[in-house]
Amino acid sequence: MFTNAQRQVERTGRGGTSRDQYLQDLVTQFQDSTDEECKERIVANLSNFAYDPYNHAFMRQLNILELFLDCITESNERLVEFGVGGICNSCVDPANASVITQCGGIPLVIQCLSSPVRNTVIYALGALYYLCNPSTKKEILKPDVLRMIRDYSAAGAVNSSFSNLATAFLDKHVNS
Repeated sequence: MFTNAQRQVERTGRGGTSRDQYLQDLVTQFQDSTDEECKERIVANLSNFAYDPYNHAFMRQLNILELFLDCITESNERLVEFGVGGICNSCVDPANASVITQCGGIPLVIQCLSSPVRNTVIYALGALYYLCNPSTKKEILKPDVLRMIRDYSAAGAVNSSFSNLATAFLDKHVNS
């Protein structure tokens, strides 16, 4: 369920932790942790917060989008999965998409299209759907990227999630 300021105050109460402080605490825990499993849980948690528009400004202020992008560069496939999941969940907001683009996120998301992890590919396709616009089309609609997306679109019998997302991407950004 999406949140608004009044609902957040009601849920938090007088002595509770504000949303921005809670998110900051998660970022600090991530930065201080050396345990990979703990980092995975934190990024998964942050990724879940990214779907709610109420959190988008906090995510920009706390550099959580950059944290997601950093996770995509890790060798840990779970961090990559949750990082690109966070990007996918947050890039529907144009201000977040702009930050992701300005921080060099498009090549990182494109890289995720060839991941062996199913969810990573799905999140990458979803993110590219929202990141593609007139100013980013040249960077995204390269022949090798389009070839991968067309292959996913044709994979309907093998994986309908890949096929549906890829087909939606092609219909909106290539075939229109």
